[in-house]
Amino acid sequence: MSDHEFERALGYANSALDLLKRSGIPPYPQFYELLYTYATGVNPALNSRINAIFASGRAPTATLAETLYEEFLRSDVNDRMSIVSERMHVRIQDVHDAIDTAMATANAYSGSLQSAQGDLERVIGPEDLRKLASRLLSETRRMQDTNRTLEQKLEASREDIAALQRDLDDVRRESMLDPLTKIANRKSFDDGLRDAIADARQTGNPLCLVLVDIDHFKSFNDRFGHQTGDQVLRLVAMTLKSNIKGRDIAARYGGEEFVAILPSTDLNGACIVAENVRQAIHAKELLKRSTNEKLGRITASFGIALFHAEDSAGSLIERADRCLYAAKNAGRNRIVTEETYEEVLERIRSGVSAA
Repeated sequence: MSDHEFERALGYANSALDLLKRSGIPPYPQFYELLYTYATGVNPALNSRINAIFASGRAPTATLAETLYEEFLRSDVNDRMSIVSERMHVRIQDVHDAIDTAMATANAYSGSLQSAQGDLERVIGPEDLRKLASRLLSETRRMQDTNRTLEQKLEASREDIAALQRDLDDVRRESMLDPLTKIANRKSFDDGLRDAIADARQTGNPLCLVLVDIDHFKSFNDRFGHQTGDQVLRLVAMTLKSNIKGRDIAARYGGEEFVAILPSTDLNGACIVAENVRQAIHAKELLKRSTNEKLGRITASFGIALFHAEDSAGSLIERADRCLYAAKNAGRNRIVTEETYEEVLERIRSGVSAA
């Protein structure tokens, strides 16, 4: 973890602890998790609910915190996946039971046929022959009924399992998306970066990582409110996503930070992508939806690192984070790469503008 990322996480932690203290809520792990999640802003529904509680003047309580935890954190994607998995298990068990019944009926029918063969090998009278035929007909009908039931259950199961599979796919997709911005979340980013590094090692193709941080987001959020802040996050996310292509991945890294994984892209190509995103963000003038009030423009800073053979995911992120930190210290609204990092750092130390 880089120093910049550590400071960011520490800031979220301090905010969560401060909220616990001011609200008089016991600092149990689940309540700390609740307010840490609130501090990061990654769950817009949770933030909206807590903001409404603060605005109403209601005194937060442990009971209220427990209710919020149950609603927003415990009932998560894992629970939904467990429900789908349980439904799948029940349906598969129904199929197994139907097959077991059909097999038992088939074995009984086979036994009846063998018994009938033995009877036919002996000399029997017309009456016994009639009774044998009647018995075989009855057994055959029972076998047909069982097979028909099995076919119906199999057809119902096929349709139900297909629906369950679609539900599972939906849940899986949702688990990989940030709920606010609808781009890849941190878990999806971690998986994508691991795969991209493995591919770069195997093919020898270049790989770049771009970190993006919205400038002065906290003051903007405090000044215009969380709803407008959420609008800014969605705008930056969609701008980043619309400027990448192919196997590139755009993800929300945490809070107001975003990241792009750019396989088969060198530093020059990554700079072009970042510059397009930077200009597109700066070109958009924000409006407050409720009043159409012009809120001005936002800017973002960028740090770019190129994958090296000895890199791990952590070392690649750390170098990109250092470049991002340099971009922020050099005046924001700019791009710093590994190639320009030392030059920018020297300008910062000497007090010369890095523009």
